[in-house]
Amino acid sequence: MSTLEIKDLHVSVAATDAAEEIPILKGVDLTVKSGETHAVMGPNGSGKSTLSYAIAGHPKYVVTSGSITLDGQDVLEMSIDERARAGLFLAMQYPVEVPGVSMSNFLRTAATAVRGEAPKLRHWVKEVKAAMSDLEIDPAFGERSVNEGFSGGEKKRHEILQLSLLKPKIAILDETDSGLDVDALRVVSEGVNRYSEETHGGILLITHYTRILRYIQPQFVHVFVGGRIVESGGPELADELEENGYVRFTQAVGA
Repeated sequence: MSTLEIKDLHVSVAATDAAEEIPILKGVDLTVKSGETHAVMGPNGSGKSTLSYAIAGHPKYVVTSGSITLDGQDVLEMSIDERARAGLFLAMQYPVEVPGVSMSNFLRTAATAVRGEAPKLRHWVKEVKAAMSDLEIDPAFGERSVNEGFSGGEKKRHEILQLSLLKPKIAILDETDSGLDVDALRVVSEGVNRYSEETHGGILLITHYTRILRYIQPQFVHVFVGGRIVESGGPELADELEENGYVRFTQAVGA
C-alpha cells in the first residue's frame, strides 16, 4: 500500500516578463492511495497541470509552502530522478521529442534506473513486445527516436507504454486524453486500466472532459478552480460537470 499525500500546497511560477513569481496553486490538499483512481477536473488555467509538474519536480514551478510525501518520504527533498525511482510517474500533456535516442534504448535505460538493475535482455524483449502489442504499437517504433515525428496519439500511447513497463506506485496522467481520436482513446484507456489491475497502483487523472471517464472510472472526482480543489465527490460529480460545466464553481470563487 502506497500513499501520495499533498498538504496545503502553494506553488508559484516565474513570469517571463517579470521578476516576481506568480502564485498558481493556493492550498491544495489531496491524498491518493494504491488502488484508487482520482480524477481532477477543471477549466483551462485553473492550475491542474501545475499540480502535476510540482509533484514531478519541474524546476520552473516553485513550491512556496506545503508538503508532498510518498509513503511518508518528503518528495520535495528528492531530485526528479529520485522521485521516479521512488515510484512517481508523470505522463505529460505534451511529451517532448528526444532526437538521437531510440525508444528501445530509452525504455531499457528507464527500466534499469527504476528497477535498480538492467532487465535480462531476452525477458525484456518479450516484455516490451507484449506491452507494445497491447497498445497496438508497431514494433518498428522501437528503433525510432523518442517521440520524434510521432503523432499526438502515438506519443500518448508511448507514454502509457512507459507506464506499463515501469509500473510506478502512483501514476499522474496530465490530460492524457488531449488530442486523441476515439480509437486511440480506447487503446490508451485500456492500457491505464491494465496498469491499475496488474499493479494496484494509484492514479491521479487530470482532465478537462468527462469522455475519458467513460473508459477509466474514478472512485473520486475533484473540481479544481483558482489553484485549489473546491469540491470533491464520487463519479456523480463528473456527471454534473458534463451537464452543467464549471460555471457554478467558477462563480463561487470569482475565477
